Amino acid sequence: MKIVYLYTPDEIDRERAHHQAVIQGADNIDIKRIGNLGELAFEQFCREYLPVEMWNWKNEEAIRRCNSESFSAYDFEVFDYTLDVKTSRDVSAFQPEALLDKDPDDDIVVMVWHRDNEDALILLGWERTETLKSKIRTQAEYSGDEPEKLAHLATRPMNELHDLGPNTAHLNQKPQNPFQPGDRVVKASADDDTSVAVVVEILPPEKNATLYGQELKGEAVSVAFPSALDDGPSDWRTIHPAKLSSYCADQNIQLYSYKQENLICASEPFTPGDYVIKPNYDDPDLAVVTTVEDGEVTVVFEHLLKKDYIKPHRLADVCENNNISQHSFQSEDMVFEPQY
Repeated sequence: MKIVYLYTPDEIDRERAHHQAVIQGADNIDIKRIGNLGELAFEQFCREYLPVEMWNWKNEEAIRRCNSESFSAYDFEVFDYTLDVKTSRDVSAFQPEALLDKDPDDDIVVMVWHRDNEDALILLGWERTETLKSKIRTQAEYSGDEPEKLAHLATRPMNELHDLGPNTAHLNQKPQNPFQPGDRVVKASADDDTSVAVVVEILPPEKNATLYGQELKGEAVSVAFPSALDDGPSDWRTIHPAKLSSYCADQNIQLYSYKQENLICASEPFTPGDYVIKPNYDDPDLAVVTTVEDGEVTVVFEHLLKKDYIKPHRLADVCENNNISQHSFQSEDMVFEPQY
């Protein structure tokens, strides 16, 4: 039975795929973004079907952190084979000759088809480059006109890829992490440290982080504290959460790693500088949090501030020194109003 694999990118993956293409300085941003999504699709396939210790994604950190890729002639190593992912909307791009024209040197090529709006990608199949070369020779000798040549489209079912390695059962190594970049979290333990942190990175299950020099086993979440983010050169709240890992890497903002089970979503997530609204108003004005205390947030309406951006730790003093009205609300009555 011919098996294909469907991958639906979420908002985080879409943003990272695009921003990494921009950072890479690609000649064609659209093609590079789609290529990144194809690699993300194949990585998800690997997580479900192949042992994590037997495949390696060369560009994993570059795409996760939206950094430029170091040059590599291939995208993945799978069972010690070199593998390149080819992504296209045009199925004819997967004809043997077209595939080899672009990359004749890798052991295996994976073919990924994407829809026009890039909301779904399908892994059509894979093939050894040696087999592609053989098909080209056969095609040249026996095939007729171009439409007939499409019958020679080279695709082995995706589920046959694991036959190249040891016999393993169906695996599911996708992260079970409940958090997403941008989430506000606190430590789950009931101690005095209830500082709100911002989720920056979700580390893959096999990437064991270190904490105090010890390897942190289990799924890890890397967070940054708003006070450190506020010290950066720009208003980080206007940056899409998918790009926070890139921002922190660029600005050397310290990250802290925790086991995902040691964190919970913050019940009172606001910190000074957050953009909020009171949603039960008919036409709520955008407000900026100036102080947070005992479940109550004090805000200033954004249109009253004369400067484009004021460091959050200065907001309360600026309002008091300039007689700018502030208003207090219960934390549960307010919601975030993202500005990215």
